[in-house]
Amino acid sequence: MKTSEAPRLSVFKTYKLYVGGKFPRSESGRVYEVTDSKGGTWLANAPLASRKDARDAVVAARKAVPGWSGATAYNRGQVLYRVAEMLEGRREQFAREVADAEGLSKAKAAAQVDAAVDRWVWYAGWTDKIAQVVGGANPVAGPFFNLSTPEPTGVVAVLAPQESSFLGLVSVIAPVIATGNAAVVVASERAPLPALSLGEVLATSDLPGGVVNVLSGRTAEIAAPLAAHQDVNAIDLTGASAELAVELERAAADNVKRVRRPAVPGGAEDWTADPGTGRLTAWLETKTVWHPIGS
Repeated sequence: MKTSEAPRLSVFKTYKLYVGGKFPRSESGRVYEVTDSKGGTWLANAPLASRKDARDAVVAARKAVPGWSGATAYNRGQVLYRVAEMLEGRREQFAREVADAEGLSKAKAAAQVDAAVDRWVWYAGWTDKIAQVVGGANPVAGPFFNLSTPEPTGVVAVLAPQESSFLGLVSVIAPVIATGNAAVVVASERAPLPALSLGEVLATSDLPGGVVNVLSGRTAEIAAPLAAHQDVNAIDLTGASAELAVELERAAADNVKRVRRPAVPGGAEDWTADPGTGRLTAWLETKTVWHPIGS
């Protein structure tokens, strides 16, 4: 048989975690089967992240905080816009993954991807404006200037929505990094593939390694060490069930983390609605300085 006529084996994609700008397998070596929304068709194996993977992701995120929070807001906006550009080029791949994950038609899945791209652009525009909205000069009864400025919280653990595998995912990640924080993201347990593919996009979008870290696996197993971790400054419980959210909020109280409770347990929010600025301000802290006037 001529070489040109020989059948070839297709290269099957092996999904991996995204930690510190690299694509490791879970240190545990575990994987789990991911099926379509109806549970009948096997799509791929996804890494089953362990507690150590979660701790490694926190270390990577912490290393990234100084550089990313110290970047200019304009630069962060450029990087977020670059993410949108890269996603636009892989629109068909993400539409296919979202259709499989959420049981949507091709047209509806494509609309979700388009909305996700637009959301990156929307948050890119906010990077150099949010400080003007929540900061400012405060009137005081004394010979002082009193100025308040927002600053990033630090490392934010994010439990991505369980049902909206991509638009919801982008809607919870973008505001965290737009405001200069680093994120450790726990992907949807049932539909993690769009999140793991997003890691590939982020790796080629000028985003410094460690600013976003993506883990897949059992939400409750990964979220517990993140909620209790002393080097995590805040946690978004959007993707937690009502029962799990209570447990995690209790664990987060140990080092007084900022906690954003789920508007609807399980993350079943209307992600197509105007996101507003609430998710931006949730991850900002206000620093106030006093400066004397005159000699």
